[in-house]
Amino acid sequence: MYDLIIRNAVVAQPDGSTIPADVASRDGVIARIAPTLDASARDDIEAEGRLLLPGVIDPQVHFREPGNGHKEDLGSGSRAAARGGVTSFLEMPNTDPPTTSQQALSDKLARAAHKCVVNYGFFIGATPDNLEQVNSAAPVCGIKIFMGASTGSLLVNEPHDLERIFANGKRLIAVHAESEARIRERRKLFSGRTDVAVHSEIRDNECALQATELALSLSVKYGRRLHILHLSTHEEVGLLRRNKPQWVTAEAIPNHLLLNIADYARLGSLVQMNPPIRTVADNAALWSGLHDGIIDFIATDHAPHTLDEKLRPYPGSPAGMPGVETSLPLMLTEMASGHCTLAEIQRWMCYGPAQAYGIRNKGKIFEGWDADLTLVDMAHTRPVRNEELFTRVRWSPYAGRELVGWPDYTIVGGHVVFERGHIRDGARGQPLQFG
Repeated sequence: MYDLIIRNAVVAQPDGSTIPADVASRDGVIARIAPTLDASARDDIEAEGRLLLPGVIDPQVHFREPGNGHKEDLGSGSRAAARGGVTSFLEMPNTDPPTTSQQALSDKLARAAHKCVVNYGFFIGATPDNLEQVNSAAPVCGIKIFMGASTGSLLVNEPHDLERIFANGKRLIAVHAESEARIRERRKLFSGRTDVAVHSEIRDNECALQATELALSLSVKYGRRLHILHLSTHEEVGLLRRNKPQWVTAEAIPNHLLLNIADYARLGSLVQMNPPIRTVADNAALWSGLHDGIIDFIATDHAPHTLDEKLRPYPGSPAGMPGVETSLPLMLTEMASGHCTLAEIQRWMCYGPAQAYGIRNKGKIFEGWDADLTLVDMAHTRPVRNEELFTRVRWSPYAGRELVGWPDYTIVGGHVVFERGHIRDGARGQPLQFG
């Protein structure tokens, strides 16, 4: 007997083709894919011709625990992930206290084991003085460096500190690439402005380019594995077109693909984030970079704040917005509009992140691979409704936007976690392993 059979699905293949099939899982892995399975299972889903995708891996989220559980915690964030078809996430270290030691990492892992309904992994955060910890704490997917946009111990912006981290160790380094020095200079330059649109002028394209150039030069100097988080500018895409070593990867996020500075007029500080939203030309360059493989995959940078916090007058409004449960419907809507393909969706959101972070057997629907799956409805559109969101903050910059591809089911390790608007009792994810 199987643990689960999904019957009459349209199963996505990595090359973008689809096959009609039944998919069965046992002991957490895909055991059989066949046109028809004459077998029984403890759990049975009738897909009725809906599209079956590999579960999404979101490689950049901020779930705020410990320290700011009023915005989000590992439980609420993982439930939002499941609702959006995300079966694994990688979480960032800028919590309170920050994840900068084995003790803090172990605490997060214990919390996740108790709360998370999808699979989970964590970054270790670099500081100017925790080199030994960032190279020894385990298990981690990589080292996160905030070159700008952070406060306290997680800001690493001095060249000698950055050089020391890049020069010592072998772990992947993921950078938030904005020049802290330039941000400070331009904050003084625009000190008389209080409209939120100035956020994109203070943190201009050059802020991002300077930091990305520095990180890339250190990566080349030391042959160090580098990942550039939330690439946002056409200049950075151009830089990587000219010089992207094989050990360097980059990501984009839906906000930088689908929003631009014109959205400040309608949404104000709701679309304030770091790096900020930019121009239509930057949107186009990021899409081009994704299509050409210059940008390797998609993350969300899910960074929730309450509406009360976001509606404070600028610059008192915090940067960041939720996104983990809308990313897949947003991108499938773009696919339905002809802006990308099913093969690209899977490469950008499923097996691409898995390959980059050494997560084995996830991101493709093959026999013997992990049964992390999502069954989506491509026949009907539904709007983003704030009141239906699972994120604790209960708002989205995309509220009201009609999307296709909402998940009806999300399966983690062969067990249904999300089913037609509800999280199943007892659902639990597993810690990810990185190799």
